[in-house]
Amino acid sequence: MARYIAKRVILSIFTLWLVATITFFLMFMVPGGPFLSEKTPSKATLEALNKRYGLDQPVIVQYKNYMINFLKGEYGESLKQRGRTVEDIISSGFKVSARVGGLAVAVALCIGVPLGCIAALNRGKWLDNTIIVIATCGIAVPSFVVSTVLMIIFSVKLNWLPTYGLTSWKHYVMPVMALSFYPTAYISRLMRSSMLEVLGQDYMRTAKAKGLSQFWILFKHALRNAILPIVTYLGPLLAYTLTGSFVVEKIFTIPGLGNEFISSIINRDYTMIMGTTIFLAALLIILNLLVDIAYKIIDPRIKFK
Repeated sequence: MARYIAKRVILSIFTLWLVATITFFLMFMVPGGPFLSEKTPSKATLEALNKRYGLDQPVIVQYKNYMINFLKGEYGESLKQRGRTVEDIISSGFKVSARVGGLAVAVALCIGVPLGCIAALNRGKWLDNTIIVIATCGIAVPSFVVSTVLMIIFSVKLNWLPTYGLTSWKHYVMPVMALSFYPTAYISRLMRSSMLEVLGQDYMRTAKAKGLSQFWILFKHALRNAILPIVTYLGPLLAYTLTGSFVVEKIFTIPGLGNEFISSIINRDYTMIMGTTIFLAALLIILNLLVDIAYKIIDPRIKFK
């Protein structure tokens, strides 16, 4: 297992370098710059700003300098938010996104897994069909539509919940619901198909023949094997939700990492684009590695190669 983890770490480092390299050169291929706006500064001011941040050098030289600083743990200073480093912005934004995303993941698992089990145990019945219809709608409807519907119902019509900020528990309700809607639907469908496959296995029939209770068969034998696909999906799901959905954060004006990422692209904030991209890629890689290890813990029969 240690050898497998070592190989994955080496591959992860290479993947991270590849993502950073591709992002860096694509970033400079986009027209415009961080200092161009409606009121374009004078040529002398523009040259001074480019020289201060090293943007007057050839792209390959800038790439070399950035990678050297990155290896030292220095992400640089934001080109648009003067006086703030990329590390500070990512740290403050990630804390907000992690709170909202963590709640969304918990809601998706607590609702999606039971719904999938219920649908599988009632296959072909009205309850199964109802869950399938709801799950299909959840997968098909994009998050910005869900967010808009929630705002119209709970804020405009009923006037129960606020529409922006995160100053009280009420502010978390709609963003968490919007973020968890799609993963809940996906998990329920995934859990249903996996549970149906497990229920048809020989060892399940053997457990029933031994006279074990339905509850014990479901949670001891069926659920432990059926939940493996959910664990696989949990890696990218955590990375997606913990960093915050970009669209949902923008709609509800949440000062999270997703909002910072979109703003950095719009403003051509090169250091912020690189910092957030590398951070998100590293988070996704680490979570996928943890999922692989969790596979071994859940099912000892799995062998790492």
